[in-house]
Amino acid sequence: MTLANKITIVRICLIPVFATVTIACGATGTEDNPDGRLRWLAAAIFIVAAASDGIDGFVARRLNQRSRLGAILDPLADKGLIFTALILLTIKSPVFPPWFSISVIGRDLALIAGYLLLSTRFHPVEVRPSLIGKLATILQIISILFVLTGFRWIDLLIPVILATGCTLVSGVGYAIDGILQLVRHRKC
Repeated sequence: MTLANKITIVRICLIPVFATVTIACGATGTEDNPDGRLRWLAAAIFIVAAASDGIDGFVARRLNQRSRLGAILDPLADKGLIFTALILLTIKSPVFPPWFSISVIGRDLALIAGYLLLSTRFHPVEVRPSLIGKLATILQIISILFVLTGFRWIDLLIPVILATGCTLVSGVGYAIDGILQLVRHRKC
């Protein structure tokens, strides 16, 4: 069990804590929120969990602690945190337009299904994070923080639309990369 994996496990443990606090406060980010302290606590937990993603990646690279377990747990923690936030902020306190959550969650579920299909039926594919995929994740996190903190220095739809666009473009990019890997393998 590496330090990087321990950080990832802490991040996974923060997901139900974040969900509980978010549900308790109905974190809509509006002025009529019954308890602003809980809203800020939910935002703080989300920030710590999201920031720990970068920390565990840095530790894994810096201390050469990359592991198979980390390769499984890290994306699980990332998607678990973002999916939880999107579902709660779309259904529990409808702040996000449903198409935003559907595009983010749908893309990831489609990519998982494609990965499993290609890897089990044809040839294992390597998932290579892309710059646009990382940008999509950052914009998703920014959109969620807009809601949790209530900051409105720009309209919420701007980061939501940018995040949705990057999410969809990165999904297409990942799909093309997987198909190209399969084609290259078949030619060998």
